[in-house]
Amino acid sequence: MIERRMAVSRVSDAVARELEERILEGSFKAGDRIPPERELAQTMGVSRASLREAIQKLVMKGLLVSRQGEGTFVTNRLDAGFTDPWQEMLSTHPSVREDLLEFRHMLEATAAECAALRATDADLERLRLSFARLEEAFAGDDLDLQVERDLAFHQAIADAAHNVIIGHQTASLLRLMRDHIRLNLGILVRLPEAREHLQQQHRAVLEAILGRRAASAREAAAQHIDFVRVRLQETLRTDARRESALRRLG
Repeated sequence: MIERRMAVSRVSDAVARELEERILEGSFKAGDRIPPERELAQTMGVSRASLREAIQKLVMKGLLVSRQGEGTFVTNRLDAGFTDPWQEMLSTHPSVREDLLEFRHMLEATAAECAALRATDADLERLRLSFARLEEAFAGDDLDLQVERDLAFHQAIADAAHNVIIGHQTASLLRLMRDHIRLNLGILVRLPEAREHLQQQHRAVLEAILGRRAASAREAAAQHIDFVRVRLQETLRTDARRESALRRLG
């Protein structure tokens, strides 16, 4: 019995490491419900006892959360680097917005460079598909869809960098800045030349990654974020002036 228990523990350790790897690489994303126990055990080729023990180990680590009657979910804690209190500070302190945009510039330029060096064929196919879906959205007038697919494209680049910190921090940062990205994109896509300029920038990043040109990918991503950064700053300044004018009228 003791030997059997030790065998199960050794297998469960290996299963736990495999599940951790899937979480870190983004195969199981924050908030995702992992497959049912029977299905996952069969997929991984292990017993349900070993899988159950592995899941419990990850629950104790805080990577998984079990909810009675609902299943087991990936924790949101890995992507919690830019949540409360950052969300409140972002809305009340302009300097935080500037710092986040500066950090996004560094993060996404590095992500694009790493993606050009490390992306697999599957990553490149995902990037092509993501860009095609983004172009489709930009051809229409659904702002929410445009924002969703813009964020998905940038996340696909981050995932293709094959750096788990870049992947998770990009997801966290984009989620935090979603409202500001939506505001900026909403203004830009109403201007035909700006809309085309954005897509040219996205295309430049994509083509550099597909061509394995790391320096060009980094530069194209940096130029894109600089463009977005400047336009967002202009938008915020315009809003501030408008509010100031309204206060004077009041």
